[in-house]
Amino acid sequence: MVDLSAKPFNLADEDIKWVRETIENMPIEEKIGQLFVNMGAERTEEYLTGVLDDYHIGAVRYNPGTAEEVWEQNYILQTQSKIPLLIAANTEAGGNGACTDGTYVGFEIKVGASNDSKWAYEMGRVSGVEASAIGCNWSFAPIVDIMRNWRNPIISNRTFGADPDYVLECSRAYMKGIMESGIMPAAKHFPGDGIDDRDQHLSASINSYSTQEWDATFGKVYQGLIDDGLPSIMAGHIMLPSYQKHFNPDVRDGDLLPATLSHELLTDLLRGKMGFNGVVVTDASHMVGLTGAMARRDLLPHAIAAGCDLFLFFNDPDEDFEWMMQGYKDGVITEERLQEALERILGLKARLSLHKTPREQILPPKEEAMAKIGLPENKQLAVDLADQAITLVKNAQPENLPITQFKRVLVVPVSSAPNPISRGFGGGGAVEHPAQKVGKLLEERGYDVTIHESLFDKLAEMSPEEQAEAVKNIYASKAPIAALTDKYDLVLCIAKIDGMMQPSERVMWPATKGTVDIPWYIHELPTIYASVSTPFALVDVPQVKTYINAYDDKDFTLEALVDKLEGKSEFKGVSSVDAFCGTPDTKI
Repeated sequence: MVDLSAKPFNLADEDIKWVRETIENMPIEEKIGQLFVNMGAERTEEYLTGVLDDYHIGAVRYNPGTAEEVWEQNYILQTQSKIPLLIAANTEAGGNGACTDGTYVGFEIKVGASNDSKWAYEMGRVSGVEASAIGCNWSFAPIVDIMRNWRNPIISNRTFGADPDYVLECSRAYMKGIMESGIMPAAKHFPGDGIDDRDQHLSASINSYSTQEWDATFGKVYQGLIDDGLPSIMAGHIMLPSYQKHFNPDVRDGDLLPATLSHELLTDLLRGKMGFNGVVVTDASHMVGLTGAMARRDLLPHAIAAGCDLFLFFNDPDEDFEWMMQGYKDGVITEERLQEALERILGLKARLSLHKTPREQILPPKEEAMAKIGLPENKQLAVDLADQAITLVKNAQPENLPITQFKRVLVVPVSSAPNPISRGFGGGGAVEHPAQKVGKLLEERGYDVTIHESLFDKLAEMSPEEQAEAVKNIYASKAPIAALTDKYDLVLCIAKIDGMMQPSERVMWPATKGTVDIPWYIHELPTIYASVSTPFALVDVPQVKTYINAYDDKDFTLEALVDKLEGKSEFKGVSSVDAFCGTPDTKI
């Protein structure tokens, strides 16, 4: 049963009365509608009011837009809805998760490398200031996953680290910062990502820890946050076989379910053993980690029956609404389970005092709100964090630094597999590689810079016949070593490797072995390799003697990187994950 007087709700009797009387007076269509978090397709008043009238949604997580666009949208939603809404943002890295012109502070991995949880607090604080200004009251953050497997492609830069104590410290700091602005955080992704090497967007994912291992790591983090009054949790499409079998010894491997569908994980473990009283929301319902488990008509009510209170995103609103309703009529969602979910949903709204606030006053005045977006002092935080976080992971050739001793620099762009998103699909062409930006910075500082042109780029301009001939010719004839050593004093490889919606996060080398794309020449020329995305790029270039993690490719980060390469600023970052990827050759 739900205790609305206890944390995280802490409601007074009059607030509890509003929650229960409101539920009692709702027709079943409105009760079912409250279970859904909608992803808006448009921002027009006609569309927004139509969704409210037709589906009676309880919450929203919207598409990105400018602060002004989002404010206008949220004002319509809160003034037109029968019951005030939970409006969520994805403030994982700062206020830019609430609006496109919001303030980026840094990815979790960058915060982790600062070795100081004050940056997690600042990230939460800035997120809260900007998100609340435009009408958000809920956030799908902090990410509290623990990165223990460098092959995991989805949280490599979305984790505070590998140490559960430090992850808990940073998560607490983030939660404190964002709640100062009245935003309710949702820690994710329960029961915990970072152990499997698969992406739940694309396939099933498993946390393979034993119950004892889980209690000492992920359980420790979640329990600490729950004890602190964590308002909500996002359930991931991640299995935890040890605990599902602990609570149900008859479960066979073929019957294992992701947490979003598992009564054992949500009701027995999270609600029962851990005493979580707050709201549980599913992760996005289009992920294959969920949709691969059962037919959509079944998984909708099954998620609520298992212990989720809110279902994230319609597929087809008419279908999903009908299937959720049918699940209630068929008894999959019991009357008691529906009542519990609704009490938690409305209880969180009451915790936010939405029921006491005139609808026109839920959002701050527009002019006042816009004045809180992108404040210079908040933007400066990201610059300062970059200086603190950039990490000299490996320095087996200390003579390579500082680079001011070198004049002629070859800058080599390194990338992951080309895909339509990373190549600028829908955005007006390919995005400039950060290596080109670094090259320009070096030129401005007086270096003689050459940017290497990848075979990929050359082949893109050729016919299939020309491509085959070009590759054949490269294999047939190799250049002398002197072609490198006579022209350059230093090679600087800048790697941007990401696994966005890919099953792995690895470099994609061209169809050659002897060109400079691959740093084979580390004994011929001073060579420095810097990753501006994944912190695990060293595993594919173990021969490199000087390796740096910069964590992102923002302009201010690249400037800080060049400052450190030149010795104008010291390297201060401390890796919060195993950047050596557990392999002995990366340390040599």
